[in-house]
Amino acid sequence: MRLLLARHGQSVWNQVRKFQGANDVGLSDLGRAQAEALGRALRGGYRVAVAYVSPMRRALDTAEIALAGTGIPLVAIPELRELSLGEWEGCTVDEIRARQGNPYLAWVRSPLDCPPPGGEPLPDVCARVLRAIGRIGADHRNGDDVLVVAHGGVISVYLCHLLGVSFNALWRMRIDNGSLTIARPPRLVSVNDTAHLPPFPRTTWFDVSDAEAVRRAASASQTEHAP
Repeated sequence: MRLLLARHGQSVWNQVRKFQGANDVGLSDLGRAQAEALGRALRGGYRVAVAYVSPMRRALDTAEIALAGTGIPLVAIPELRELSLGEWEGCTVDEIRARQGNPYLAWVRSPLDCPPPGGEPLPDVCARVLRAIGRIGADHRNGDDVLVVAHGGVISVYLCHLLGVSFNALWRMRIDNGSLTIARPPRLVSVNDTAHLPPFPRTTWFDVSDAEAVRRAASASQTEHAP
């Protein structure tokens, strides 16, 4: 099985850097354009047998737009839903960053150790995602191209599993809206292909200062554990 992992197009909350998690938020205009571009990329280079999709609107809409007119069956799987971010859902990044001690930065650096209050534990997210992909793999043992349309958190958790790294590395991987990541489980082939996307700024969790904080944290960790 060749697994084509697509992150949904930009949502209206991605656009304003608001935590959505379990909230069922729809696509922005840019997200719809990204979904159309994803569809062109899929038709141009892959033979998708079936699409498995998170039941959340932003993922379902992305899959429906991308696969319009193809006749490819679309199957919603609850285990592919985005991870819950607990009390942070509905808040903006800046609002969480402004709280005492900047819990947002702690979460960016160590999402396993410093989760949002009431958030879904990352090992639990991984367990449900692996159950879903295990069932998908069992149904496609003949090498099919299989599309999975899900979320940045879900895809990043699965990549941590494939790479054998801590979930604290979750946000060191960039998974853009509308991107394609390819795996032949248990092998990872490519990550975050965005060549097909329209030339608009990519939406990420982090600004430059966030990314620099993650880089410094990773560098410090490597130095601390160096032989």
